Amino acid sequence: MTGRVVVAGASLGGLRAAEQVRAAGWTGAVTVIGDEPHMPYNRPPLSKEVLAGRAPFESLAFTPKASTADVEWRLGARVTAARLAERVVVLDGGEELAFDGLVVATGMRPRRLRCTGPLDGRHTVRTLADAEGLRAALTRPGVRLVVVGGGFIGCEVAATAIGLGVEDVTVVDPLPLPMVGPLGELLAGALFERHRERGVRFALGRTVLHFTGTDRVRGVVLDDGTELPADVVVESVGSVANTEWLDGNGLDLSDGVLTNELLRAGGLPYVVAVGDVARFPNARYDSVPRRVEHWSMPTDSAKHAAKSLVAHLAGTEVQLTRFAPLPTFWSDQHEFRLQSFGAPVLGTDDVRVLDGDPSGDVLVGYHRGDRLVGVVALGGPSTAAKTARYRAELLRQPALTA
Repeated sequence: MTGRVVVAGASLGGLRAAEQVRAAGWTGAVTVIGDEPHMPYNRPPLSKEVLAGRAPFESLAFTPKASTADVEWRLGARVTAARLAERVVVLDGGEELAFDGLVVATGMRPRRLRCTGPLDGRHTVRTLADAEGLRAALTRPGVRLVVVGGGFIGCEVAATAIGLGVEDVTVVDPLPLPMVGPLGELLAGALFERHRERGVRFALGRTVLHFTGTDRVRGVVLDDGTELPADVVVESVGSVANTEWLDGNGLDLSDGVLTNELLRAGGLPYVVAVGDVARFPNARYDSVPRRVEHWSMPTDSAKHAAKSLVAHLAGTEVQLTRFAPLPTFWSDQHEFRLQSFGAPVLGTDDVRVLDGDPSGDVLVGYHRGDRLVGVVALGGPSTAAKTARYRAELLRQPALTA
């Protein structure tokens, strides 16, 4: 094969895409473009081991497969525009790069609060530089931390800060419980109690009005007038898809990049999307396209998208199957772990205890009708290991859509 596959994005999704287009038989050029100066590295430890000072960068970096030895890595560069009909991407220096196939792997960036007040002292956690900067701020004596957002990252940062010896940690969230959206009330309530027992304070049902301070943050004012003293603020209020560079090409970019069940975007068989920027229908559950921001998704989607892309480029589009992954996630907080398989968010109206008790180690199932759609374990390693049985059950279930 001749020609070029361009991979826009050099995180885990970009690395796996480069590996998988080779595995799918593509022998032409492959160019991966990423705005960070680093080769792809593992992001989940940023809010845990890296923030705690237990993991140097060398332990995070992925080792590319030997099949990608000839892949061109354009690091510290950014794709700023694309003309998909012409099969051209434009880099931030103005260079235009032609492609035969394009993999969209530009991922997400943290959403920022639009509140008045100083910027200094306000942090997000997405990159290695973010985690290193936050660690430096949290290891100062007597620091007071406010985490805005009680989702995965927010809860992990709060737990890590407690482990670092930060005594004043408060999580602010507009919802009544941390992580209640993905977990439902039963497990979110159990998680809430575990955090409180370890010293995390909460301001739930509250939003941020503005920040106080002159040169740097000194406090967080909530919608009820309460002011929380703060030397450090972590904003963990969701993500924004990095899709602006695709504007003007007729794609649905309302929430990431809309694809079909082959991960092809906009009806263009030579453009595929992978990782958490891709919004796709999962036949395992229904026909509703959704983004999935779990660690397993870049690897799972890259394998499928690469086959779809290379089949088109090689003219061998036969027996392509629909992408129907079983999502998985885990989250380490304090000394316990959340371990999940499936799509619990689709079954939060019917949550049943499968093993244990919410006050201790517990395994719960999420149901849609009578169908089990997800399982989540909360507790120690033995409880997390019990999810394996249900993972097998979830994998055996037939797809719900034809």
